[in-house]
Amino acid sequence: MKDPETATVFAGLDGRTDTELPDWYAEQHGGPEPISFSAAIRNLPQAVDTAVAYRNPYSDEWVETERFNAIVEPSRLQAEADGDTEAESLFHIPTDSYSIINPVDVYGPLEEVLREETIDGTPLGEVMFGEIRRYRGGGEVHMDIMFDGLEVRLPGRSDPITMGVTSGYDFFGEHAVYVEGFAQDGYCSNTMRSLTDKEVIKHVGDVRNFRTWWEELLAQVELVADDLLEFIRDAKNIELDFSDLPFTVTEFYSLLGFADYLAERAASDAKANAATPVEIDMWTLHSGATYALTHFFQGKEGASLDGYVRTANDILFNPEGTIERVERAYEEQLEPDGDDGSQASLAGERALASIERVSDDLQEKVDQFEEREDALRERFQEAMS
Repeated sequence: MKDPETATVFAGLDGRTDTELPDWYAEQHGGPEPISFSAAIRNLPQAVDTAVAYRNPYSDEWVETERFNAIVEPSRLQAEADGDTEAESLFHIPTDSYSIINPVDVYGPLEEVLREETIDGTPLGEVMFGEIRRYRGGGEVHMDIMFDGLEVRLPGRSDPITMGVTSGYDFFGEHAVYVEGFAQDGYCSNTMRSLTDKEVIKHVGDVRNFRTWWEELLAQVELVADDLLEFIRDAKNIELDFSDLPFTVTEFYSLLGFADYLAERAASDAKANAATPVEIDMWTLHSGATYALTHFFQGKEGASLDGYVRTANDILFNPEGTIERVERAYEEQLEPDGDDGSQASLAGERALASIERVSDDLQEKVDQFEEREDALRERFQEAMS
């Protein structure tokens, strides 16, 4: 991803908690000592609105309008007034239907929840850690919030997959705030996003009760943590033998829609971590995709990344749908050759048949994924009700 303008590592909820970063995370984020989450949130830029005027080019006069207000950073307004030419206070000029939601509005209620919710008897606020990233002058913010001990441990690995949420907001009208389930694999530093449905609140309308919102979302993350190990175990039992398929591992990712540079990185990682370079299970293929997105994605956090993440997650959580998508994409590639009985067309039909055989062989194993996902969705609904 594009490097943020600034990044802040935090550990612990506030000054009353003596929280240290897990060793695996500290190794990845060497640098200044982490600060508390509460301090990090209160150091983020704020937003207020102020009147806007437009210039009449004929009279050279400025005319105020009530139809728009500028969204600005208040401390930077003062700096500009004091002659600071580098201070940029303006974020956005929306219509009068825009609702400002500042970081403390969203994450202040989360602080209350984290003081009360526990894991193994310890308040979540005492085991929280993560990173806050700023873009566009601090008008766009993304953060990872994880909880040491809320984790999945895979056999043979010393470092866990640690669960949490990724959240963020902006002042530019795209979204006031979002949050979704998230995990980071300490073994390889890969991030797993969109582990729950993405909840988004726009810049329009009334602000909802964020405390209840956070309680429901954290309950969903705990449910995913309970089931993630079983999904991974099932996915490790589903192998694709690329010696029987009409495409390479790199082409597998390309057929799923990954850009060439991501497909190459994903394939390289998957083959390096597989028992053999041609027989690769769905968990390893998923891990290859998250490796490429975590370490080599050249876009920015947001919609462009979200689409890739959904595709990567399908490899783990929806293997049948993944194979069907690959088959459709491969068939579309064959269509320009036409169906004229040519040698190329015959080879294409044989190739499609080999993909269909793989899909048929997976069917029995895939059924358990659907049952597990349906049960998890049902528990999601109970948690949100």
